[in-house]
Amino acid sequence: MGFSKRKAAGVKLNAFSRGVIETFRLGFVATVTSDGRPSLSPKGTFVVLDEETIAFGEIRSPQTIANLGHCAEVEVNFVDQWKRKGVRVRGTTRIVESGSDEFARIYPEWETLWGDLAKRVNRIVVIPVEDAKPLTTPPYDDGATEEDMIVLYKAKYAEIYP
Repeated sequence: MGFSKRKAAGVKLNAFSRGVIETFRLGFVATVTSDGRPSLSPKGTFVVLDEETIAFGEIRSPQTIANLGHCAEVEVNFVDQWKRKGVRVRGTTRIVESGSDEFARIYPEWETLWGDLAKRVNRIVVIPVEDAKPLTTPPYDDGATEEDMIVLYKAKYAEIYP
């Protein structure tokens, strides 16, 4: 099931989607370069601002910011690595610069979560949610449960990191 044609902002994230974002905070942000090439970059400073808006604190992402300068649309994927479920979010970004009133209003979210690391946030990239779709892995199609997936991936990670 693909994305529908572009929707207006205001799509609400369900409780599961908010939970994945707030638990793992790592989103893989897809942008497009000035020459039309795809670019994917992980951002580990995501916050759910409200049911219709997510944002990340930009610390060292000059290419992502450059890409957003010519095409503000993004898709961000968040995945619970244990359950192999997640959400893909699409939206058109808005960059909030340090020193602005809006930055001062929302920045405390990053201070609360990341302490001293938050001091390195240069700007905040706000993403009003235009579309949100669930992500799952094929074993669920065959009857796997979340518990099955957690057990499987705990065992796999234990082999990698004994």
